[in-house]
Parts: sequence; structure tokens; C-alpha cells
Amino acid sequence: MLKGDKVGLRARHEDDIPVLRAELYDDVVNAARAEGGPWRPITPGSQDPRLVVDEKNQGLVQFSVVELAGDTLVGTATLWGIDNHNRCAHIGLGLLPSCRGKGYGTDVVAVLCHYGFVVRGLHRLQIETLADNHGMLRSAERNGFVREGLLRSSSWVLGGFQDEVILGLLASEWKPAKG
Repeated sequence: MLKGDKVGLRARHEDDIPVLRAELYDDVVNAARAEGGPWRPITPGSQDPRLVVDEKNQGLVQFSVVELAGDTLVGTATLWGIDNHNRCAHIGLGLLPSCRGKGYGTDVVAVLCHYGFVVRGLHRLQIETLADNHGMLRSAERNGFVREGLLRSSSWVLGGFQDEVILGLLASEWKPAKG
């Protein structure tokens, strides 16, 4: 397990899947804002690629996020689009609704930076998020990410276009947490 101050990133357990599906992906608004595509229902018991880890996909690493003080599941964390030639990847995370606003997002981003820069030896990490996702923007910027661009009206979300912000962080700019 990779540990931050508040959360740990561990392998996905089978019993995580129903909780994540119900709390994150069956919520039409949350899923539509997070997925970058239209929401669609998933048949119970099916192999949902958002939740079931594909060990063969070298460009994607999926974690379950747990609270350290109790090992309670609080969400998901992902390093995706891993490009070993250019040594870059994208960060994604999703927190259960009851776990938002508690500083977990900032800690998840910090742990993913450690994983990307130290464990994987990457040079650049990138985050794309909707411009009104203030929690993700704060979490990224608290970890040193810099706003690099705005994609105007680039994301179709529940009947309207929204702006998307691109943030980046280079290994040479990253300041790991003390301890």
C-alpha cells in the first residue's frame, strides 16, 4: 500500500466494486461529470472496466483509496494514459460523496505524484478537470500543479458544454511531502 497523511492507495478488492459502483458510477450526475462520455447503466455483476482492474493494461494503474484511520474505502485513484517513452501520465480520482471536503483529494494527488515520479520514474503528470471542479483544482494546485490551459466549451455534460482546465506538474517542480 502507498500511504499519504490521511489515505492509502491499495489494490482493488472484490468487495470494493459494489460500493464504488453504487456511490460513484450509478450516480448519473457524478459519473457524467467524471467520465468524459455519456452515462450508461451497467448490468449488475458485469465486468465494468472502470472498476475491474485489467492487469494486462500497462497504460493504466487503478487503486482503491482507503482512509488510514480505519481502512474505510473512500474512493478510487488512477494513473492512466501512461506513456513510458515520453515518461508522462494522467491522474484521475473519485471520492465517495460522504468523503469529499475532508482533504482526501489533496492527499490522493500527493500519493499519486509519489507513485508517478518516484516509483514509475515519470517526468510529467497531467490533470484534466472541469473548470467548476473547485475541489480538484485546489487539490492539484496544493500539490504544485500549474494551470497550463483552458479548453473552452470542450466537455458535453448533461445538456451543456463546459470548460475544461489542463494542469501539469514536472518531476523537477514536484516537492514531495515531508516524512
